[in-house]
Amino acid sequence: NKTISFPGCVMQMYFFFFFGSSECFLLASMAYDRYIAICSPLHYTVIMKKRFCIHLALFSWCSGVPVGTVQTTWLFSFPFCGPNKVNHFFCDGPPVLKLVCADTYLFELYALTGTIVIVLSPFILILVSYVHIITTILRMPSAEGRHKAFSTCSSHLVVVTLFYGTAGLTYFRPKSSYSPNTQKLLSLSYT
Repeated sequence: NKTISFPGCVMQMYFFFFFGSSECFLLASMAYDRYIAICSPLHYTVIMKKRFCIHLALFSWCSGVPVGTVQTTWLFSFPFCGPNKVNHFFCDGPPVLKLVCADTYLFELYALTGTIVIVLSPFILILVSYVHIITTILRMPSAEGRHKAFSTCSSHLVVVTLFYGTAGLTYFRPKSSYSPNTQKLLSLSYT
């Protein structure tokens, strides 16, 4: 069955925004953890105490609440008209926004601004962490030490590249550059 109820679509979109935002901050927290482990290994146990790690995780999870709440509530406050068929695998913002029959300029401006803050802020933190990490790795005298440090970061780098690469291709591109099917495939990849 390829149908979803209106409340089901609202809940699906809320959790999509919630988990997407949370993931951005979790990836940044993990980059910070790698940064401390490689750039300040002797201070790692002092800085990355259990309480601090819990605070990082709680902040990451709590960041999704306002994003999911505001974007979902605002989007679903618009009037919908015509056949309410979402041309997508799930209730994502842009495909649902196409069904709105009202001026959505302010919402789109807010969504773009919110996305830049919520997505790019953690991404910049990740980039800064990895610039310091790579600089530290390149200064290591032994090849074994460089290999160990790189292997510590490799899985995180793969996840960051996949998440931000496909999300960037999905949301930060001109509207007409991909077909709807390509859009669906990209969304599926990062989701």
